[in-house]
Formats: sequence, C-alpha cells, structure tokens
Amino acid sequence: MEDGGVGDGHGPARLVVLDGLRLLAVLMVVAYHYVAFGSEWGVPRGEAFPGLYRPAAYGWLGVPLFFLISGFVICLSCWGRSLSEFFTSRVVRLFPAYWFGVAATTAVVAAVPGGTGPRRWQDVLTNLTMLEYPLGAPYVDGVYWSLWVEARFYLLFAVVVWLGVSYRRVLAFCLLWSVAGVVATALPGVAWLQLVAMPEHCWFFVGGLAFHLMWRSGPDLLLWLLVGFSFLAGCRGVRPTYRFAAAHAEAPLPEWGVVVLLAVCYLLMAGVALGWFRRVRGRWLTAAGAVTYPLYLLHQYIGWEVIVAFRGRVAPWVLAVGLVVVLTAVSWLVQRYVERPVGRWMKGRLRAALAKGALPEEQADRQPDRQAEERAGRQAEGVGVRR
Repeated sequence: MEDGGVGDGHGPARLVVLDGLRLLAVLMVVAYHYVAFGSEWGVPRGEAFPGLYRPAAYGWLGVPLFFLISGFVICLSCWGRSLSEFFTSRVVRLFPAYWFGVAATTAVVAAVPGGTGPRRWQDVLTNLTMLEYPLGAPYVDGVYWSLWVEARFYLLFAVVVWLGVSYRRVLAFCLLWSVAGVVATALPGVAWLQLVAMPEHCWFFVGGLAFHLMWRSGPDLLLWLLVGFSFLAGCRGVRPTYRFAAAHAEAPLPEWGVVVLLAVCYLLMAGVALGWFRRVRGRWLTAAGAVTYPLYLLHQYIGWEVIVAFRGRVAPWVLAVGLVVVLTAVSWLVQRYVERPVGRWMKGRLRAALAKGALPEEQADRQPDRQAEERAGRQAEGVGVRR
C-alpha cells in the first residue's frame, strides 16, 4: 500500500468510515447509560425498554471501540509531525469542549433537584485540568475516566513522536507496551506499573496502531499476530468491566456476548485497514463524527438529571430518544461555536509559545504543510473517546 497520508487515493473514504464508527461507539455508550445502567426510570429498566435492554447492557464496549479508533487516528495524525505539533493538536482538540462540558454538567446537576448532588467548587476547578484522578478529586461526570486513559496513551506515544514516527518505531512501541501490559497483569500490586501499562485498556490502542500500520504499509504476518494477540488479551482485559456490568444487570449477560462484540469491533477496524469500505461516502458521516466528542462529554449526568426530572410524565422511549436528539443538537452547537473558534485561538498562541524555544534552523525544518495538516486534523479528531 502507498505510504500516503490523508490525501492519498483511498484515505478520505476510509476516514469517513472512522467517523461512522465513532458515531456507533458513542451511541453504544449512550444506550448503556440511558437504558442499562445508572438511569432511574421509576420502573425496572428491562420493563421500560423490553426490546433494547439486553443489547444496551453491552453498550460499554463502545469505549474499547473508541480506543481502537484512537490508536489508528493518533498514529495517522502524528505521522511526520513534530512533538510540539502533536502537543498542540491534542490540547486544542480535547480541552475546549471538555471545559464546556465541565461547566455545563456542573450547572445542570446544581440546578436540577433530586438527582446527582452539586459538585464542590474545588473539585470543579481540579476537573478543568483533566487530571482530577491523579490529583484525588472526584469526576464532575463519570465518563471523564476514559480521558485519563487517553491522556496516558498520548504521553506514552509522545516518545515515538519525539523520536520520529515510523513503521519500525510504532511496531516496537506496540511490542514493548504489550510486554508491559502482560507484566502489569501478572503484578497487579505494582501501582506505578498499572498506571503506565494500563493492562485493562492498552490492548485496544495497540490494536488500533497495528491496524494503522496495515492501512499505511499493507498487512503482514507480524501485524496480524499483533492484532490477534491484542484481541485475545483485550477480551481478558475487559473482564473487570464485564463483571461490574453483569453485577448491575437486571438479566443474565453471558460473557460470550463480550467476545462476539469485541470481535465485531476488530472486524470493522480490519475492514478500514484493508480498504473494504473505500466506497463509503457521505458528508453526514463527517458531521456526525464531529459531534461525538461533545455528545460523549455531555450525555451521562446531564441525561440522568433530565430523566429524574421527567420520568413518570414522559414515556421512557420518548424521553430517551428526545434526550439523544437534543444533546446531539447541543453537541453540534458546541462543536461549531466552542471547539472551532476556541481551538483556532489556542492553536495560534500555543504554536507561537512553543516556537520561542526552537532554533531558527529547527523552525525552518519543521514548517508543516498546513493544508495537509488541517485535513489530517479534521479527520483524526474524535475520542474518544478520541483520538
């Protein structure tokens, strides 16, 4: 396969597919939180959503799908970039919508009685750093846990970006991280190793990186072995989350369902890497992909507050669908009027600040192709849940 970027012959179509997969992942997580876990409808959830409850109880698997996509698109967006460009792209992509989400969730849980209690202002301020977990503050919204996982992935992958992203370096990173994940699984009492290796989640980032190498350079036996290992280890890694979901479920959740759905996620990513979806087109998918990050940030506690306020007065199906529609519209507004303008403002100033420490010859060598960078940045956005 051609070692091309976003602008090669097949790149844009495949990336449109990734936008669609982001949408699928966020809808899985939303369904889990509204239908299967956390939402209080005044009646058993299985009774409120008789046909949807059981599949929605597996919706937490949207997060591993996010991590797979993140591994793929972070590698894509970092190829040929300097460390300062990588840092800038991550900050401007993550923080504007996140800050809005913290403020909006704090305001809603404080204003709506009967649901989640108001947050302490000290905890809210700590959450604005996105480091609330290591700093010992409770999350303003429960979904923020995955951002801490993503941030650690970025910090680890920054070493590869600093050295210069290449096939061999990404492959070496995947192999070393996989070894660290195995060791961390065998030594659960070593806190620093758990923090760095992330044995429950690292497999999906590794799988996404391997799929990107397939997409860029073509499949080979080593990459397939790496993908297969990441899948098998990932099935084991998600078992704590599965046990939590099964313990809170109102109906039996067989573990084979986890394996099947993870296999589907890997199969879809293999399709992206191998070009099965190259004919997929649709600007609406790009637009849908752009709202997934704000929707992920806003849906959980705000949605639960609205459910508590309106349950018993509005039918569960109507309320759940209405929430998704309204929050999707709000997410589009956040993406259009918060993420874009604030991100542009931050990007210019961060670049200027980071350029102060560069030597003149380094500045000349690292002038990026702005059009290619913008195309890659638009396509590589996401999150989760994103990358």
